[in-house]
Amino acid sequence: MKITVEEYLRQDGSNPYKTWFDSLDAQAAAKVVTAKLRMEQGNTSRVKWFDGMGEYVIDWGPGYRIYLAKDGDTLIILFGGGTKRGQQRDIDRAKELLAEYKARKKMKKTETKKR
Repeated sequence: MKITVEEYLRQDGSNPYKTWFDSLDAQAAAKVVTAKLRMEQGNTSRVKWFDGMGEYVIDWGPGYRIYLAKDGDTLIILFGGGTKRGQQRDIDRAKELLAEYKARKKMKKTETKKR
């Protein structure tokens, strides 16, 4: 099953995932691109799900993580990433972004209904 994988854009247009990705060296970036392609092909076997979100674990180097959430069956939203060492901080940040995403989506639905 094909899955759409999108990077979360905040209301101000900033992209937390891109900011993190752009900070990676070439080898780490290649590992992350491979992970993203696997998710697009429907392979989420490396994702650990908890609290309504997922953590894609890349077992290489310092233990890279990609934080994401599913929206329905065919959409994955990427919030950012990090390494094993900063895991709790990164999870907390991703949870904030997920809550923001859900709130914005709910607001859009409400605005659409008003029309």
